[in-house]
Amino acid sequence: MSEPKPGLRARLHTAPLLKQLGPGLITGAADDDPSGIATYSQAGAQFGFNLLWTLLLTFPLMAAIQMVSALIGRVTGRGLAYNMGQVMPRPLVLTLLALLFIANTINVGADLAAMGEAANLVTGLNQHAFTIFFAAASLGLQLFIPYRRYARFLMVLTFSLFAYVAIMFLLPLDWTAIGAGMIGLHPNLTESAATTIVAIFGTTISPYLFFWQSAQEVEEVDQNDDEHPLIDRPREGPAAISRIRVDTIAGMLASNLVALAIMIATAATLHAHGVTDINTAAQAAQALKPIAGRFAFALFSLGIIGTGLLAIPVLAGSAGYAVAEGLGWKAGLDNMPWQARGFYSVIGAAVFLGLGVGYVGLDPIKALYWSAVLNGVIAVPMMAALMFVASSRRKMGEFRAGWVLGGLGWLSTAVMAAAAITMVCVSLK
Repeated sequence: MSEPKPGLRARLHTAPLLKQLGPGLITGAADDDPSGIATYSQAGAQFGFNLLWTLLLTFPLMAAIQMVSALIGRVTGRGLAYNMGQVMPRPLVLTLLALLFIANTINVGADLAAMGEAANLVTGLNQHAFTIFFAAASLGLQLFIPYRRYARFLMVLTFSLFAYVAIMFLLPLDWTAIGAGMIGLHPNLTESAATTIVAIFGTTISPYLFFWQSAQEVEEVDQNDDEHPLIDRPREGPAAISRIRVDTIAGMLASNLVALAIMIATAATLHAHGVTDINTAAQAAQALKPIAGRFAFALFSLGIIGTGLLAIPVLAGSAGYAVAEGLGWKAGLDNMPWQARGFYSVIGAAVFLGLGVGYVGLDPIKALYWSAVLNGVIAVPMMAALMFVASSRRKMGEFRAGWVLGGLGWLSTAVMAAAAITMVCVSLK
């Protein structure tokens, strides 16, 4: 008689760390998208080391809110939009989904425009042609190849972002100033500083990431016979929650370390040499000159294009998941287009409407920055709705968010709300 196969819990506890990484790691990598690179670069160039504290603050908060998002999908076997519709009035849910679609579409457009400008920076060829090419390539990959098959290959391109980390070991840095920036010892809060703080929060703790990671947990359940919604199989809980914790913390830690490195690198290079307002990709690329020299443009472009190709499916896909779940349509990137027409129609609409951003006269770098500000404002009601679901005993059963995770989730919501309100108040003075 053959021996029984080891249980899921045993396999997960004995699995190497890398095998426990999945949705959380990809979500973290997608968080450092072109919008994030532009926002962190602008913050470092404009304010030097003074806003480094924002990234120390956002790490535990984003890890908590992403863990809550993943937990909702794993416990219920359904995505966030569906679960929101079970505990909140339908008109309110549809309004939130409309805001998500608008924010994601603008973000997709800004990312595509930045990718086109980055490619133009290196080749000198037509920027709009590159933008259209990247939109078509991204959409084609989403339509015909399961995202997880190529996402890990795209993550290799994002390794170029670690050049910003290398800069910290090459430049003579003022660690006293860096330490002061990390604990928040900075001058008066101006209107531009308040707006930049909201942009940093918005590009780090973004609504599309909530929907994406939750949906990916649902697909993990749907595609593995050994896994079931925890509400139906509570005994799978300890192993699943342990895996989600490791996966999410690893992804968010990597994301924030890269963001911190970008801000320090641009502060030590651009800000130190009087460049305090980034208007073009060429200016942003200058931060990499100490390590890449004349290849700085190419290295910067590789990072923008790689993170863009990784993030656009997450942006468009999260909108597709949210709208499809909210309207009761079939959803999932592992389906072929004809198997989930409504879901893929939303994705296609987000990409094609996003293309319009490149034709309205907005500078790509500025568009990326303001899309982050928009995300920071829209995130507040999204996070509140998410926490209502996570706190519902009816939806989550014994796995509802406890004092620690629930407290951090609500604190994250409160911090985002405070940042948005402060921005408005400072602007009105």
